[in-house]
Amino acid sequence: MSVVRIDSTAPMSPEAVVRPAAPGDLDAVAAIFAYYVVHSVVTFEETPPGLAAWRERLDQLAGHALPFLVAEVAGEVAGYAYAAPWRTKPAYRHTVEDTIYLAPGRTGRGLGGALLGALLTGCAEAGTRQVIAVLVDTGDDASAALHRRFGFIDAGRLTGVGHKHGRRLDTVLMQRELAGP
Repeated sequence: MSVVRIDSTAPMSPEAVVRPAAPGDLDAVAAIFAYYVVHSVVTFEETPPGLAAWRERLDQLAGHALPFLVAEVAGEVAGYAYAAPWRTKPAYRHTVEDTIYLAPGRTGRGLGGALLGALLTGCAEAGTRQVIAVLVDTGDDASAALHRRFGFIDAGRLTGVGHKHGRRLDTVLMQRELAGP
């Protein structure tokens, strides 16, 4: 996996490095995700997974040769992204679902784009043909806009499939085909 540097001259964009996640990053990854579990509806998780679950996820993705990346700014994990198998049936073996989260206060600085770009490269290197994004429709289009910038197209909507914090929520499906071998 290549290291991606973000241009430090971009507005509000400190120098950052996107690199493969390591076990030592998982406390920060868990804390970032826990914030969104507790304070938002962008994930349908209701209880933040513990460190053991994150270790297991890192190991499982490595076993599938799928990328799990972190964006590091000034020595701190400022966000993460990974690709996981879309479904367990063998016919789906070349399709993954992407996940991207940025630490609170780290949005709007190019980190999401750096992570998604590196993630798509890693997915292509792993032999992935289709990347699916499942986005909760919160009324904020930032995640969908990010995915569209990277060539994702709208693939559908699931209406009222989630309920969290007193809200009934839709999910939007987006999809990107990657070049084959």
